[in-house]
Amino acid sequence: MSIILSSQVIITSDIEGTISKLEALRTTERFVKIIKEDAFLVEDAKLAIEKAYMASEETSIIILAAKSFSPIVQNKLLKVIEEPPKNKEFIIISPSKSTILATIKSRLPIIVLSEKKEEEPLGLDLKQLSLATVYAFIQTHKRTDAKVMKQLVERISKEAIASQNYDLDETTLTLFSNSFQALDVGSPPPFVLNTLLLKLLARKKR
Repeated sequence: MSIILSSQVIITSDIEGTISKLEALRTTERFVKIIKEDAFLVEDAKLAIEKAYMASEETSIIILAAKSFSPIVQNKLLKVIEEPPKNKEFIIISPSKSTILATIKSRLPIIVLSEKKEEEPLGLDLKQLSLATVYAFIQTHKRTDAKVMKQLVERISKEAIASQNYDLDETTLTLFSNSFQALDVGSPPPFVLNTLLLKLLARKKR
């Protein structure tokens, strides 16, 4: 669903990016933004209500954005959302749909923005794996911790399977899960990566 400049609740983790998209839609509308890094407070709700009752000829888009809106805050906003003053539109932006009260949901359309996070390039071409590229990649990740190494192992396993450049028998596939277990019990991450890539290289189709 696409966002528009009318009263709604937008569920998104990218609050700043969503506000930028809304601003890009602006023509003659006046924007009033109350943005909180964490929780939206009762005093913020009072300010929003004050802004709503300020007379203006042009349409005012009142954007209320925060990581969380408590039930008290939402109940305080309910009346002005139910009966907004002339030329006033309310857009609530929050990452969590579950925290929005049913009374708000029944009065405002809910727009859930799906966000695909773009992964950083792996930095290793598994279609062209060689001793040189394995060595360079291991050098790059000499100080990578176990948590990040687990993510790397997962990416490598997915990309190796997708590339279809390897003879991945059951033993080789077990190697991926063994790498996770090795990291869990405290094996040095560079050693685990080295073992995984060298064994993978040995299974590369000629």
